[in-house]
Amino acid sequence: MNADTAAHSATACRASRHTRVQHLITADESSLVDLEMLLATLPLCSTGRVFIEVPDASWVGTVSAPPRMVVSWLDRSARTGAPGTSRACGTGEALSRAAIAWANEMMCGEGDATRVHLLGGFLGTADIVDHLTDRLGTERGAIAVPEWFPQHAA
Repeated sequence: MNADTAAHSATACRASRHTRVQHLITADESSLVDLEMLLATLPLCSTGRVFIEVPDASWVGTVSAPPRMVVSWLDRSARTGAPGTSRACGTGEALSRAAIAWANEMMCGEGDATRVHLLGGFLGTADIVDHLTDRLGTERGAIAVPEWFPQHAA
């Protein structure tokens, strides 16, 4: 068994040729506990991005993510709504904009094996699912969403 196919262990994860799985994870203030549980299950060598949308800076805290993952807190109170408007940022807007922009840059080509976990409210999650499936060709089954998420919406 080589380093590419070895089970995840401290030794395997340090190997330069070890395959690292890329993740896109989103959450909001309603799913912080679910986010912590998900992050605790990821292998130490996981890479990717975690976007967390919160109402204001008082919600920003620390989450334990694998060292190669970038965590971005999106403070709605410090953002605007749709470009060209003077509206405040609505629930899910910052999250969907950030996740879609990241996906457009990082989820390249057919056979992309990025693992997508969308936690949080329906408003941001639905836009992300639509973009990933309609624009990027991601299979709906490859996107993990909360159990309450309507299957017909994806």
